Formats: sequence, C-alpha cells, structure tokens
Amino acid sequence: MIIANWKSNIVDINQWTHDFHDEYIVNERLQSTIFGVAPPSLYIEKMRRMEQSHFAFDDGELGCQEVLCGVQDVDHSYGSRTGAISVDMVIDTGCNFAIIGHSERRDLFNEDNDLIKEKLKSLKNKVMAVLCIGETKEENDKGITKDVLKQQLDIVKEVELDQSFTVAYEPVWAIGSGLTPQPKDINEIHKYIKDVVQSNSANKLIPRVLYGGSVTDKNAESFFMEEFVDGALVGGASLDGKTFANIVNIYNSTK
Repeated sequence: MIIANWKSNIVDINQWTHDFHDEYIVNERLQSTIFGVAPPSLYIEKMRRMEQSHFAFDDGELGCQEVLCGVQDVDHSYGSRTGAISVDMVIDTGCNFAIIGHSERRDLFNEDNDLIKEKLKSLKNKVMAVLCIGETKEENDKGITKDVLKQQLDIVKEVELDQSFTVAYEPVWAIGSGLTPQPKDINEIHKYIKDVVQSNSANKLIPRVLYGGSVTDKNAESFFMEEFVDGALVGGASLDGKTFANIVNIYNSTK
C-alpha cells in the first residue's frame, strides 16, 4: 500500500494526474496492491472527479490495482464543530481512508492519545484508519524508540480493529529532513509494531505497517525489500505525479 499525503500544499491535480499516468506501469500480476492520495480537504471533490475520469476500475486500464482517496485528518464527532470533518462527511465524499495521529497533528494541534483513540473508534467499520506513530530525534538518540511507540499504540488496547487497520511508522526526525533510519532498523521496528498491535488488540490483528519519512524514488526500493515493510506514506515526494508513480512502480516490482 502506497499513500500520498499532500499535506497543506497546492497541487495542480490535472497536471499531477497526467504526469502520474505517463510514469505508471500497469502490473496485472498484482491482485491486491492499493495506492491512494490524501489531498487537502478543499481538493477532495476535484480529486474524486479526476479518479472517476482518469483512473479506470472496470476496463482494466490499471489491471487489478485499487485507487483510494482519503483525508489527512478526521474529527471524532459531528454537528456544531465549526471547521471539523466528520466521519459521515468522509463517507459522503466517497473517501476510503483517514490518516490520524500524524506527528504534525500531535505537535502543532496538541492532539494526545485520548483524542486519537476517539478518532480511531469513530472510524470503526466505516473508513480505513491509517494511524501514524513515531519518535523524535531526542527519543531515538536515547534509545527509547520502542517505548515511545508502545505508548502511542496504547490506543489499540482491547479494541476490536478492522481488518483494514493500518499503522504508518514515521520517525519525526525523518519527516522532510532527508534523513532516514537504516532499512534493517525500519524492518525491526515494523515487526515490533505488528507484535504490539497483535498482542494488545481485542481480535489479535496483525496490521499492515507502512514506512514514512523522507521516502523518495531513490530510497524506496531499499525499504520495500524488507520483509515487514508493507508500503509507504509519502509526503514531499508525492507532490510530483511522476515521482509518486515511480514509487508505486518500485513497490510493485519488489512485492
């Protein structure tokens, strides 16, 4: 699974889609690869229209690949909450997934585990949750990465998780910095995340785990070759349609 997170950037969706199609290589061998885009909320309807007109589901243009559109955040309630996006609104716009717990939401908007857990519960059996977790550089240097991730994963304790539940491991110090952990270290952390979720969730789910943090078409293969890396959450590199398509191509060729 490969997800493009456009964050709060302006993207020419027409050009992006054109560039993506120029670079994307159809791989009919794959039966379950998923890739999607999480645009700024104001662009969701336009992105959905582009999907319907340019990404074919029935005529085989994309083989067996599934294309999703998602939101970068969601509120846990609805009604008199000016500026918020409810789960029902996400469904009404035809979106398939919601990113929650991103480090930028935790840091800039002071979101804590209690709030993120409410968001996770609100998505249950309705929209696929992509839960972001990750440690800071200081925490990494202290050697407490696993402790930090375990604390962030406390929200799944005794929760019946959807089969689609996904975790994105994004070291805070790697996001937008050009720095990344070694692939073998990422693989170890991903295995740890799967073990923690399986041990703590009510239905013992083994989640899909994506890597995020300065993923590019230059380093993606080294990550995707690792056993427990199930894809990527791509930030800056996803703003260019050709680059994002190439990352999807690389994933398709390695998995």
